[in-house]
Formats: sequence, structure tokens, C-alpha cells
Amino acid sequence: MRLMLSKILREAGFEVVGEASNGKEGIKKFKELNPDLVTLDITMPEMDGIQVTREIRKLSSQTKIVICSAMGENDLVTEAIQAGANDFIIKPFEVDRVLNAVKKLMS
Repeated sequence: MRLMLSKILREAGFEVVGEASNGKEGIKKFKELNPDLVTLDITMPEMDGIQVTREIRKLSSQTKIVICSAMGENDLVTEAIQAGANDFIIKPFEVDRVLNAVKKLMS
């Protein structure tokens, strides 16, 4: 997932400053890099995307967060938004949907 997202964003002219293979590493990278926007898979090793969203929100209310999931279940969408996510994208990714979400949040 992160390789595909990274490719989509880079090809659209966005700078990808970091990547993480699990939730704990994601929080560590967030603290080091302080990015404007974070994309998270809802299912990750060690900490899921919703837990990471909650941790990021404790550190920053300004960072934009997009949760990605193969599961389009309403309860997960609701939980992600309640945790502080700004948007939710269902896999498989449509390039236009990814770019529209990012552009909307970054404008």
C-alpha cells in the first residue's frame, strides 16, 4: 500500500518525506519529521491506523490524516473520523480519489 501511495503522490508532485512499516515506527517517524499530511493503513503491525491517529492527534491537531482500508465498513469509517482522521480512502486506490483527498486537505 505505501509503495503505491508514495508513487501516486510523487508522480503528482508531492514530497514524500518518510515511510514506516508499522504503527510504532510511524509514530517515531512522525515525531522526527512532523509532516503536513500522514496516510495510514487501518491494519498495520504493532499499532493499527486508528491507534496511530489517536497518538498523532495528541501531538498535533494541525496534521492532516488520511486512513486507507480495504474494508469499507461504516463502523471503521466512523471510528477513524472520531479518532481524528480527516479523510478515509477505500482500497483498491483510484488515483483521482487519492489526489483529490490530498489536494483538498492541503489547500
